Amino acid sequence: MAVVVVESPAKAKTINKYLGDNYTVLASFGHVRDLPPKDGSVDTENDFEMKWEVATDSKKHLRAITDALKADNDLILATDPDREGEAISWHLTEALLKSKAIKKDTPVKRVVFNAITKTAVTEAMANPRDVDMELVRAYLARRALDYLVGFNLSPVLWRKLPGAKSAGRVQSVVLRLIVEREMEIEAFRAQEYWSVAAGLTTPRGAQFNARLTTMGGKRLEKFDLPTAESAELAVQAVSSRDLFVQSVEAKPASRNPTAPFMTSTLQQEASRKFGMGAKQAMSAAQRLYEAGHITYMRTDGIDMAPEAVQAARAEIETRFGKDYVPASPRIYKNKAKNAQEAHECIRPTDMSADTEKLRLTDSDQRRLYDLIWKRTIACQMEAARMERTVAEIGSKDGQVGLRANGQVMLFDGFLKVYEEGRDDDSEDDGRLPQLAQGDALAKAKDSLAADFAKAAPEAADSVVESTSDALQRAAGALLSLDGAILGQQHFTQPPPRYTEATMVKRMEELGIGRPSTYASIVTTIQDRGYVRKDKNRLIPEDKGRLVTIFLVNYFGRYLQYDFTADMETQLDDISAGARDYKDVLARFWRDFSAAIEETSELRITEVLDKIDEVLSPHLYPPREDGSDPKVCPTCGIGRLNLKTARSGGAFIGCNNYPECRYTRPLSGDEGDAELSGDGKLLGYDADEGIYLRNGRFGPYVQRGKVTEENKKPPRASLPKTWTTDSIDLERALTLLSLPRQVGTHPEDGEPIESAIGRFGPYVRHNKTYANLPDVEEVFTIGMNRAVELLAEKAARGGRGAAAKPLKELGDHPDGGAINVMPGRYGPYVKWEKINATIPKEIEPEAVTLEQALELIAAKAATKRKPAAKKAAAKKPAAKKPAAKKTAAKTTAEKKPAAKKAPAKKATAKTSSSKAATAKRAAAKKAEDTATDEGSAE
Repeated sequence: MAVVVVESPAKAKTINKYLGDNYTVLASFGHVRDLPPKDGSVDTENDFEMKWEVATDSKKHLRAITDALKADNDLILATDPDREGEAISWHLTEALLKSKAIKKDTPVKRVVFNAITKTAVTEAMANPRDVDMELVRAYLARRALDYLVGFNLSPVLWRKLPGAKSAGRVQSVVLRLIVEREMEIEAFRAQEYWSVAAGLTTPRGAQFNARLTTMGGKRLEKFDLPTAESAELAVQAVSSRDLFVQSVEAKPASRNPTAPFMTSTLQQEASRKFGMGAKQAMSAAQRLYEAGHITYMRTDGIDMAPEAVQAARAEIETRFGKDYVPASPRIYKNKAKNAQEAHECIRPTDMSADTEKLRLTDSDQRRLYDLIWKRTIACQMEAARMERTVAEIGSKDGQVGLRANGQVMLFDGFLKVYEEGRDDDSEDDGRLPQLAQGDALAKAKDSLAADFAKAAPEAADSVVESTSDALQRAAGALLSLDGAILGQQHFTQPPPRYTEATMVKRMEELGIGRPSTYASIVTTIQDRGYVRKDKNRLIPEDKGRLVTIFLVNYFGRYLQYDFTADMETQLDDISAGARDYKDVLARFWRDFSAAIEETSELRITEVLDKIDEVLSPHLYPPREDGSDPKVCPTCGIGRLNLKTARSGGAFIGCNNYPECRYTRPLSGDEGDAELSGDGKLLGYDADEGIYLRNGRFGPYVQRGKVTEENKKPPRASLPKTWTTDSIDLERALTLLSLPRQVGTHPEDGEPIESAIGRFGPYVRHNKTYANLPDVEEVFTIGMNRAVELLAEKAARGGRGAAAKPLKELGDHPDGGAINVMPGRYGPYVKWEKINATIPKEIEPEAVTLEQALELIAAKAATKRKPAAKKAAAKKPAAKKPAAKKTAAKTTAEKKPAAKKAPAKKATAKTSSSKAATAKRAAAKKAEDTATDEGSAE
């Protein structure tokens, strides 16, 4: 049987159904080889030769493929239809050749299909081809670039910026985008402006709202009403005039459906509508693809196969009628930078199969498939048709003008199925009542209530009413709506933080990364602690800021958006056969290695001073009293600057150390300066001050001060759920009193304690620890609950729980209990440090004390054998004293020298070992930095 290899077992299972018994379908489980994380994996001195290593987990998968090829050496590689899939096929071929599982003349076929359906798979099997070496070379170039950047730049970070983890070719650029956006937000200064609206009534009694657009015969711009006073004048101008309809213009309009999904737009829409992260969305899409429900999900193409278009149109007519089918199929073209459009869009493989028909049980898959199906169907539907109306309203003297907008849906078209989500909250205008030119309009205060209630959640909302006391209340919250003419206060808003959706969109616009990289890049910077996600927004951590500022200042060229996009273009040229990948690597390495070399003389203090200078607005925000924000708030003499901790990371400290011990975290609130230095005095206990302090690792309470005699006074960190504002003397003393003795255990009389540890609150009895769900329970837990929790933990065999003997046999003649114990590999007899396995033919419960003594003696004898051998080896040395006195003297004189030589050798060996250990540790730390950012596996 021919051997077919795919990436995943799920994909193998689906394909095996279509191919039948004539084929053996196996999974490679992703890449089988990778560059080992050590120097020389990409040999820059030898034409960028790459040294590959088969992963430990992959060896068994290769062995299964090798065994299958013994029966039939017809090999068919059916990995994914993209650069990564092509690379996996190439790696498989090379690994099998190296292991001699196949020969150079063994027929190796490469097949690709964009969807795992019987038709697509059968057609692909009938049209095999060779491995596309141009795509493989593009992969090799990308992999080498990622290795060279990660493996060479990350150690620079470790040396020059303690606490930094790693840097990557593309991830660092994405991190820069997030950090720069945050700095924009921090530098933003809001600008006040006002708008004026009127509630109006038609002659037929219908109400609607209109916005002021003209004042004093001049068109109003956004900031033309900058204050409450100017808004009040505008309100008075409108309220003092009679208004009428100057013109009504109704225009037909249409709205076309959006294109079908590609990778980036699918991730964006899943984020907007479901709050799914890019990684979560791609995981669900991967499973849908492997099950044969959708086409390949890593694509930047939005084209759809003709047969799929026809199927979609037929389904639309069946479900919704002919009116919803356009006269001709819709054709979409990608406008994104560097789009390759190598594959189809992401679409269902069966247009008639909606979510209900498939009956998907996984919620992520169900929601994502519903999204894909609706978007695909909608993209081939008729446009939505509507009528948009604009009514111009004014006063007879021409001094005041207002405008009302509205629209009426005439035909819903594709909106019957699907409407694309938005990154902003803008809404279409509502429907206007019937208006005619010349209609006189009355003021109607009631119509404004709903309009302003909808606008109330804006950043700052105040209303100016046409009343004498309105100005006194204008700066407050939204006021009661007593008037028909209202002024509303607004402030300009800073640019929004990136979500995963908008970040993917920005990466696509800049041409950074590729469809297969978006999810992994956004996930990587979160995993490394550079960015956190809060309410779906990406916020840079201080660690991320430090890394970005360092890289921008010392490796700025490689963080430029145009440089990164141009590198992507060069990689695309390699895949098209227009460039030689080794020439691209040589040009990159020449300049990059020089930049690395330039940083070798940098001192940590120099780097910190530079970062301190750039991040000053963030690290030292202006103080309310206008004083210098860099002057130490504790001593008033020293100046604050960026420092590094021994354990890694950075913090703000006073340069007047050790006289002044003021410190705070980078993101700490300087306004709470009393927590630094000696800290905030909470009160006294037994004539000792109890202080609340802020340290490098967060707030804590301390008994007494640091003195020469008491260098480490008692301290206790605040639990994460406690705020500094909630700490008083009583709570501080309860923390410092931990561990708390709950009582003595009823079985053995040993104490039970409750405390807060590294992994949270717990109770302890001997070596058994049981977690507590709530910190507060540490101070209140009673004996009954504590014993119950400990018993449950012991029953589960939790870590640290002492195993109970199966049988107690008595005492050994030399002292000490002998017990039969349960073991991982079977029951055994235990006496002190000797564990003797019980033979299988003897039941544990039937073991007697005599049998146990025999087993223990036998085990002890085997443990003593090596010692006996050593003693025998030393016997010749024991005869030396019997030699002549002169010889003995000579031996004694030589003895120190004889000892010295081995010691010297041991020292050298130890030094070498330490160096090797350090090198291995550095290589291990670099492992995740040198991985292919483009890898989708």
